[in-house]
Amino acid sequence: MHNGNATLRSVPSLPGVTDTNIGDTNIGDVSAERIAALHAWLLTAAKPSDNTARIDTLRALEEVKAACVAVQAQVLVELHGDALRAAREYATDPAGHHDSAGRQIPVTVKSAERDATASTVQQAARALRRSPQRTRTLLGAARIWHEEMPHTLAALREGRLSEERALLLVKETACLTLEDRGRIDADLCADPAVLDGVGTRRLAGLIRTHANEIDPAALVKRAAKAVTERCVSIRPAPDAMAYVTALLPMAQGVQVYAALKIAAESARYTGGDERSTGQIMADTLVERVTGQEHAADVPVTVNLVVSDAALLGEGHEPAVVLDGTGVGHGTVPATVARTLVAGALDLGAAWLRTIYATTNGDLIGTTSKRRFFADGLADLLRIRDQGTCRTSWCDAPIRHLDHVRPAADGGDTSLTNGQGLCAACNLAKEAPGWRSTAGTDPASGRHVVATTTPTGHSYRSVAPPPPRPARQATTRSASRSAPRSTAILRPVRNAGPVRHAA
Repeated sequence: MHNGNATLRSVPSLPGVTDTNIGDTNIGDVSAERIAALHAWLLTAAKPSDNTARIDTLRALEEVKAACVAVQAQVLVELHGDALRAAREYATDPAGHHDSAGRQIPVTVKSAERDATASTVQQAARALRRSPQRTRTLLGAARIWHEEMPHTLAALREGRLSEERALLLVKETACLTLEDRGRIDADLCADPAVLDGVGTRRLAGLIRTHANEIDPAALVKRAAKAVTERCVSIRPAPDAMAYVTALLPMAQGVQVYAALKIAAESARYTGGDERSTGQIMADTLVERVTGQEHAADVPVTVNLVVSDAALLGEGHEPAVVLDGTGVGHGTVPATVARTLVAGALDLGAAWLRTIYATTNGDLIGTTSKRRFFADGLADLLRIRDQGTCRTSWCDAPIRHLDHVRPAADGGDTSLTNGQGLCAACNLAKEAPGWRSTAGTDPASGRHVVATTTPTGHSYRSVAPPPPRPARQATTRSASRSAPRSTAILRPVRNAGPVRHAA
């Protein structure tokens, strides 16, 4: 294999495959078993021993990666298509739909298709081990590749485009008509020579240039729509830091940055400030947004879930950070947590709540008789699930407190039957064919939710471990005197005296 023309000749030792050319149509259908055998062969077969062959192998493997994405896209589109057809048949069933009491339930084709799409995304997300949001993006792109951009799909199948670049083609042509998108697809991807040696950044520029030549008004409309999507977001960063990101119109973003830059340079060169330019810009941003005279004086309004060992002793277990709504923002080292709490205590602005757990770390709570999770139980649910959706591989913040067994089916409003989910995951599990049960994980002793999808696949979601306690209870007294994790809730300025609630 030389000059970039990689050709796989044979795959020995695969089930049902002899020394046969990969392109032979008699080789058999694609199946999970055959792919697993190919996977094992790739890992265990002898690798090239000379550098020329190694370079050729790298190129061939990259092409296989792209081809795998193309096959995943095809399977995903077919899976979604079958789900939509079944949803339409369900919605138009002449017998109608009724609840357990025999009452008529109206089901429209549109709502059935929406539920089918959500269900497909959730199932595929678990199989792909991606978040539902990323999977929804892949499904949308896969449909466009198959229905509107055949040359992009062909380039992906041949390994000439990576997944990232194929997604970029979809994203940058989203504002165009079907016909105009097809023109760019043909102009850029039909001839392999056009994108040969073109990097991702140049590709984005080429797409925009072609789009501007074809329909400049569409780009103007896209820019106007982008202004309506301005927002501010936050996500955790390493070392007890956080990224606060503002998506702004270009002129405003440049103006904000320039103002912070000027303020920093003025402080450094006229006032002898020893902080770096970046530090001054960050502090100035905090001071101007909060109205505080000094960045360090900003009131702390944050929830911490921290073990008694880390808070009161010399424990090193990190503390979990939640905001006022129960959304998780990662962890901070124990030393940082102690510093935050000590500062709040000095101001008389900390409220301590003791939460008890079993020796295995499963939180203990009371059962509510109400249909909705009460305030205390809701707090406990968010603390147990640490502010992040319980769906496997979903990193979205908790928005809904869900009954694992639906209340309509007799599920109680309790800590055991509750879980924190994002809005998308909670709505998707209401589609036909989904089943969930809650219990205790025998390996860890923590809360576990077992979910079975409409295709019969099962997935388990075990609650994240809470901070470890300072001391372990004996087996004899574990049920009555369980070790505890202490939640430091809402240490805010001027909150009054410190209170301890058991």
